[in-house]
Amino acid sequence: MWDNVRRACGIYPEKRISCLRKNGQEVRNISDMVDALAEAFASICSASNYTEPFLTHKNRTERIKLRFQTTKRISYNADLTIFELHTALSVLKHTSPGPDEVTYSMLQHLSEHSLQNILYMFNRIWKEHVFPDCWKHAFIIPIPKPGKDPQDPLNYRPITLTSCMCKLFERIVNVRLVHILEKNEYISPFQSGFRKSRSTIDNLMSLETDIRVAFLKRNHLVSIFFDIYKAYDRTWRYGIMKNLYDLGFRGNLPIFVQNFLKQRFFRVRMGNTYSNIFSQEEGVPQGSVLSVTLFVLAINPILSVIPQTVQKNLYVDDLHISCYGRNMQLIERQLQIAINNIVEWSNKSGFTISAQKTIGIHFCKRPLHADPELLLSGVPIRFQDNYKFLGIVFDKRLTFLPHIASLRKRCLRSLNILRTLSNTSWGADRSCLLRVYRSVIRSMIDYRSVVYGSARPSYLKRLDYVHHQALRLCLGAFRTSPIPSLYAEAFEPSLSSRRDKLSLSYYFRILSNDNHPLRGTLLNGNYNRLFNARPSCIHHFGLRMRNILPDTFHDVKIHTNDFCGHPPWMENSISYINPFGNFTKSDSNNSVLISLFNQHRQFYQSYQPVFTDGSKSLNHVGCAFFTNGHIVSYKLHSLTSVFSSEITAVYFALKYIDVHDIRKSILYTDSMSLLESLRSSSTRNPLIKEVKDFYRHLLSKGARILFSWVPSHVGITGNELADKSAKSATEFLTRPIVYADVRLAVNQWCHCQWQEKWNMETNNKLHVIKPVLSHWVTKLNRRCDVVLTRLRIGHTRLTHKYLLFAESPPTCSHCGDILTVKYILTDCVAVNRRRLRYFRSSSFDLSFLLGQIPHFNLFMYLKDIGVFHDI
Repeated sequence: MWDNVRRACGIYPEKRISCLRKNGQEVRNISDMVDALAEAFASICSASNYTEPFLTHKNRTERIKLRFQTTKRISYNADLTIFELHTALSVLKHTSPGPDEVTYSMLQHLSEHSLQNILYMFNRIWKEHVFPDCWKHAFIIPIPKPGKDPQDPLNYRPITLTSCMCKLFERIVNVRLVHILEKNEYISPFQSGFRKSRSTIDNLMSLETDIRVAFLKRNHLVSIFFDIYKAYDRTWRYGIMKNLYDLGFRGNLPIFVQNFLKQRFFRVRMGNTYSNIFSQEEGVPQGSVLSVTLFVLAINPILSVIPQTVQKNLYVDDLHISCYGRNMQLIERQLQIAINNIVEWSNKSGFTISAQKTIGIHFCKRPLHADPELLLSGVPIRFQDNYKFLGIVFDKRLTFLPHIASLRKRCLRSLNILRTLSNTSWGADRSCLLRVYRSVIRSMIDYRSVVYGSARPSYLKRLDYVHHQALRLCLGAFRTSPIPSLYAEAFEPSLSSRRDKLSLSYYFRILSNDNHPLRGTLLNGNYNRLFNARPSCIHHFGLRMRNILPDTFHDVKIHTNDFCGHPPWMENSISYINPFGNFTKSDSNNSVLISLFNQHRQFYQSYQPVFTDGSKSLNHVGCAFFTNGHIVSYKLHSLTSVFSSEITAVYFALKYIDVHDIRKSILYTDSMSLLESLRSSSTRNPLIKEVKDFYRHLLSKGARILFSWVPSHVGITGNELADKSAKSATEFLTRPIVYADVRLAVNQWCHCQWQEKWNMETNNKLHVIKPVLSHWVTKLNRRCDVVLTRLRIGHTRLTHKYLLFAESPPTCSHCGDILTVKYILTDCVAVNRRRLRYFRSSSFDLSFLLGQIPHFNLFMYLKDIGVFHDI
């Protein structure tokens, strides 16, 4: 199907490479072509590409040997564990194998004994400071770059296939390395690339916020977008190791990285033909897990050379700097100092800043002003009216019109996919079409809509046409169908509602990260009065969000995430007991379950039982625990989820155990999802981490604590008391709310807003049938589904075609009344007998026929009266 989808988009598979040019001569022999490609790829990462001054600096610096050997016992150098190996295997995705032809799927299906052998081999490599030669070799598959001359070997993108076994090892080492870098804050907060809870949107939003503030102050803002030429392929390897050395890394970890970077080789593969072996002199190995982290480490110091008066942001190798103010000469001076510092740093680190591809934009609303004059290595920086940065087109007045126009054009082209698949007689079903729409077209609209969503509403409406047209195609709705009906029938909200939901979720995600560079801006209210005094100025993101936030969210304090609390090489799971075995609550009598629990308590009678529970109703959230005749309960914030209330109950039960110095205890909960989260090592919920940390603290003090599951509402006294206390808790507990709970509340609030708008559509024909917005599953064939959709919406070809041709409404040939869906189904007396035959009643409403489960004789009735094919 996806091959047809790509063809509908105008994307066709590339033809096999038939000819290349090498030194002005054509090369047609496949063996010569793969060698020509390999030579081209090897030339990109050759040290000869460096400038003469840098080569001199490089040769002089590399004479100093970096000694990573140490006798100290450092935690990150500990032996690799089976826990780490299982964790790494659990996140693997199926990819093509490297030269050793070992796949991830093979590794994931190995027995525990085989995994122990692999772990033994990994630890020998780790401790003996060796590196298998076969892991240093890679295959490269050349892929033509779109829109480039396919005969030029440099116009091919190298897709590198390395050993899956090596990448598994790298993944374990990479987790340790990232943990140390993040925990010690070695990576600048202005670097957003490949970091937890960070994305390109952070850099885009930072720039958009700076521009909005500059416009508010009636200032100029000048941004420079740098292009680092072949950054990955020309990264100085010794520079990476020097950075690790300067950060204090010693022992197994940096020595593994050093061996990993040494003497890398590759062969180009085309079909069954392989090139000779070529060497990759410099650069980080493409296709490797460690490479991205090592590159981030290599480029990270560039941010430290930029003056504090200049704003900066980096996404991997996409660097941009900005400066704003009233005095253009001062802006020029500050930016020129920053540019000179960046060039000086790049000359010492081996990176090359491309003067031709580095672009500047002068953001200003004042008419007729000159662009600043800035030089990069003596070459004037070219200024443009707009520039595409991380997928968003920024124009000098920040209208986002060029971006919206480009996005609309791409989306309209992609609508050909739906047109191909959505024939109203034999096309794909609506669920399949909606999935295609959401994954191919809506994803493009959603991408960074949080940023360009600040554009004027009249500009954003240009994208609504795409949304509406796509929904009509997916549903098979008639062209005159009302827009609110399309939303309700497809259960797909408007784009403005979706932008609000995505924006609020992003807003709270920023607040959940203490180290996020935008967090201070969101909480800073310095510009609120100035924005209110100048209503024509579009507000920055933080103020826009505060304006749409409902009252229930204003007093919310977000629980901040600790992304590097527990060392990843130490097991971080808590097992639990299930004393009921294969007996389930739904299939077992309560007396049987109580008997099993009593037997369990006899076995663990030396352990003090602690029963915990959480409760959530419409207006009340509470948690409680019961032990030894003592009950403690708390009322929680209304946005707290039932899952979080369960975790909170467990946390305070552990606190009680600590305060009362209970040496042996067993905690009972009826939440299996909570116990599974405690057993999982990959959960990012900060409350789960809080419980695990306190649990380890109690174990370090000699306490023995077990966890056990119990079924709810079967008559187990302790569980019933905890449940009742959680429901009736009155003492309010002020406690931060986790981001997952707030995001869920945001989704619910946005749905309620949509429902309120739908409630106002009292004259809408679909509203009578579907007053409550929800997802209605349909299992009909395409033709029947289209007919049903049009009948529900109330607009069909038979009843509403006249609107397209400016004609009079059609009338019934028997009664002379105007044809409507209601008239055809319930009112026309000429077909009363047939209506009684199929529906067994002469008095019913449309929801009876067209509801969530349509009447099983509906389509037979329509065919009998001769209108089925006219709908």
